[in-house]
Amino acid sequence: MVTMSAARLAEIVNGEVVAGLPQSVFRGVEVDTRAIHRGMAFFALPGERVDGHGFVGAAAAAGARVAVVSRFDATVAQQVGDTAFAVVLVADAAEALRALAAHHRGTLRCPVVGITGSTGKTSTKDFLVAALGTDRNVCATRGNRNNELGVPLTVLEAGQSTGVLIVEMGMRAEGEIESLCTVARPTDGILTNIGQTHLETLGSQEAIARAKGELVGCIPSSGRVFLNGDDAWSRSLEARSAAPVTWYGLGKSVDVRATDLVVDDLGRPSFTLHAGTDSARVSLPLPGRHHAYTAAAAAAAALYLGVPLTDVASRLRDVHVTDMRMQVFLAANGVTVVNDAYNANPTSMRAAVDALADMKSSGERVAVLGDMAELGSLTELAHFRIGEALARTGIEQLVTVGERARRIAEGA
Repeated sequence: MVTMSAARLAEIVNGEVVAGLPQSVFRGVEVDTRAIHRGMAFFALPGERVDGHGFVGAAAAAGARVAVVSRFDATVAQQVGDTAFAVVLVADAAEALRALAAHHRGTLRCPVVGITGSTGKTSTKDFLVAALGTDRNVCATRGNRNNELGVPLTVLEAGQSTGVLIVEMGMRAEGEIESLCTVARPTDGILTNIGQTHLETLGSQEAIARAKGELVGCIPSSGRVFLNGDDAWSRSLEARSAAPVTWYGLGKSVDVRATDLVVDDLGRPSFTLHAGTDSARVSLPLPGRHHAYTAAAAAAAALYLGVPLTDVASRLRDVHVTDMRMQVFLAANGVTVVNDAYNANPTSMRAAVDALADMKSSGERVAVLGDMAELGSLTELAHFRIGEALARTGIEQLVTVGERARRIAEGA
């Protein structure tokens, strides 16, 4: 975790210590006062709904030692008061955060694995964390911090004892992943797939492939790129890679392959993972056939980083995923709920529907489906086709929520 004085921070980000003690030392960085721990630095960022400059006092009260601000007016000064709490004034607090993260990244000597794709980024991150094990001192993206603020915060959480840094990277437009790579400087990269997300802003799957493929182009020749061998767009992305490519998937012409896939009554998949002449049986604790791809991607990266296949297989049996990713729990009334409610797109929603269809039930299975956003001209058709597909699965009931989701009901 980043540790330095306010004076050194000011030097790195081209700022000035305008209050408090320049020699104040902080450890760790946050942009949300609710997550501040004693001794951290707080970056006051202006937001759409709230301005971080109004919470400088709250950060100090929570134990922060340094605040980075882009204005130091009477309101901010009054919050600071006459204390040792140091304030660093910069031109742009968000840019200062990125500059600090880029500097800190230069001090790290561990492998840095970047992960992107239209679906499955977070689950792949969670699976890779599990596959690497607790002895590797893994630092990885927390929650959904995969954007222009989340990536710098993730980099700043890593330290000299970190064994592997895993950075999830999202995007909404071309150029964004390349920009994130200038901060994280990944040594290796995983691309899960090219789907139909962000069509509203990017316009076509070709544009999505270009944008996601920026990660592939940023991996140095000394690293490794991991591509989904069953995704139609992967072969075109291979040409962008200066690094060797490891292929994963369910098809025959891949390096790390999942075969003999079956699911139990709760929809949880089991399969055999093959890598070279080695193989191991894997049983996952969460529903969804599509997680065979997630496991194969994580296994491919973990094997490259030196983890034996048998260890990968045993560790994946206990994988814990981020909330709202095929999260199963029992409600108070005895109903089993599968929560896969984060940022749906046609690929992820179809996978969730198929997972529900695989689950055996003594009662009725009910799919509750909402709107999918950012699909542009495909909005009507994509929702309609989800409904068509669901009607063929045998799921007994469908509830749709939202104006766009009405087309799911019509398709069914």
